[in-house]
Amino acid sequence: MFWNDDKDKKPEFVVPDDVVDLAYKIGCPTIPLDHAHALSAALLNALPWLADEEQAGIHLIHGAASGNGWFRPEDTENELLHLSRRTRMRLRVPRARLEDAQALTGQSLDIEGHTLEVGKLDVFMLSSLPTLFSRYVITHEELDESQFLEAAAAQLQALDIPCRKMLGGIAHTMNFPDGPVFTRSLMVAELQPEQSVRLQQLGLGEGRTIGCGLFLPHKGIAPVKDPDGE
Repeated sequence: MFWNDDKDKKPEFVVPDDVVDLAYKIGCPTIPLDHAHALSAALLNALPWLADEEQAGIHLIHGAASGNGWFRPEDTENELLHLSRRTRMRLRVPRARLEDAQALTGQSLDIEGHTLEVGKLDVFMLSSLPTLFSRYVITHEELDESQFLEAAAAQLQALDIPCRKMLGGIAHTMNFPDGPVFTRSLMVAELQPEQSVRLQQLGLGEGRTIGCGLFLPHKGIAPVKDPDGE
């Protein structure tokens, strides 16, 4: 008898490196809690090409949820976020723009009166983990969680990503000169490696340069009240 199972084995998936995440060291003791507009404006001024690259994105800056008796503030209009030396500023860019992105090192950004000194960067590949999380996906204020999930499922289908398990989360409002932007967090689970990478590359919905629709790997589908951490 001849027995060969190799034909049933699929080639191991290799994460492509055409889109990467960049993590910059920063010197910035405090930053406005609601800093989406200010950070986006500063980075687009320093790196104008970010607006033209469909796969580029700006991750908002996050510190720890709480620690040493300190709790993350919730008054987005008036409170400041206190950052540690471990906090990083992150961009998602096509690898072809890596050299251009390195030009940001050494610059000082003005984030609503808070000076942010940009240090050296580290390059990270995207993840193939089956669960991804986005803190901010743009939605409409009048949509409840169920309606939001239905809309997200339709957007995923349009990206050829089957929707198996999703979890909607925290509603959040960002303030901009032209008016507020309403968002919800979203966790998507049971993705195949190729689907996971595709969702990170393409994002979901609009607003990549203001931190929206960008996904990061997550450990699982368990409910999360606040994923912020160092």
